[in-house]
Amino acid sequence: MERFPWKKCSLQLRRFSVKDGKAMAVTIKSAREIEYMREAGRLLAEVHEELGAFIRPGISTLDIDMLGEKLIRSRGCVPNFLNYNGYPASICVSVNDEVVHGIPNAERILQEGDIVSLDAGLIYKGYHSDAARTHAVGEISEEAKKLIQVTRQSFFEGIKAAREGNHLHDISAAIDDYVSTFGYGIVRDLVGHGIGTQLHEDAQIPNFRQKRTGVRLQAGMTLAVEPMINAGGWQVDFMDDGWTVVTRDHSLSAHYENTILITDGEPEILTVL
Repeated sequence: MERFPWKKCSLQLRRFSVKDGKAMAVTIKSAREIEYMREAGRLLAEVHEELGAFIRPGISTLDIDMLGEKLIRSRGCVPNFLNYNGYPASICVSVNDEVVHGIPNAERILQEGDIVSLDAGLIYKGYHSDAARTHAVGEISEEAKKLIQVTRQSFFEGIKAAREGNHLHDISAAIDDYVSTFGYGIVRDLVGHGIGTQLHEDAQIPNFRQKRTGVRLQAGMTLAVEPMINAGGWQVDFMDDGWTVVTRDHSLSAHYENTILITDGEPEILTVL
C-alpha cells in the first residue's frame, strides 16, 4: 500500500529527520533555480484557479483530471503526478472522507454538498511545483466550511515559523498548536516534503508537534507544506486501489498545500497568484 513513500513514512524518520543513518540534506537553490521554481509555482497557481472555477455539481472526478492535464500541458509544462510511481492520473481528486490520492473516475460524480480536494503539480524546465486546495461543491454544511477554513489557515499559521534560523519542526508545532484548538485530527501518516528538481526531496515536514527540532531552515530552501486535517480522528486507512487514503472514521477531510521558498525574511509562497 505504500505507493507514496515520500509522504507515508515511518514515525522514526519523521521524528529524527534522518535517512539511512545520515542527517537529511535539504537542497539550497541558486538564484537561477529559484526563478524556475517561481515560474513553476505561478503556472500551477493559474491551473488551480481555473480548476477551482470549474468545480460544480454534476461533473465527474475524471472531468477534473482531464481539464487539469490540458491546463498544465497548454502552459508548456508536464504534469508531475502522471505515472509517478504508477499513479494513473495528473490530478489527485479526493472527495469527502478521502484525504489524498483519490483516483479520478468517470463514474464518480460530484454532488451538491460534497467537498473535493485537488492535489496537483507540474514540471517547468526541470523544476517542480506542488499545491493542493479543497473546494466546496455547491452549498455545503457549516461544519464543512469550518474544516476547509481551519485547514487553509493552519498552513498560514505554520509558515509564520518558516524563517531562516528557525527549525523545520517549528512549522509542525505551529500547525499543531492552531489545529488542536478546534479538536480536529491531524493526519500523521502523511507529511509535507522538500521540492526542487525532484517532486519529493528531503526533508519530511509533519503537520503535528515533534520531539526534535528538525533541520535548521536556510534561505534558498523550497518546501511543500501541506496540512491534511480531519473533522474526526487522525487515523487513516489505505484503500485496495493502492492509492486512495480515507479517514478511518469516515469523517470529512480537507487539504491545503503550497510550495514555499525560505528567504532571509518572510517566506515566499510560490503557488499563489
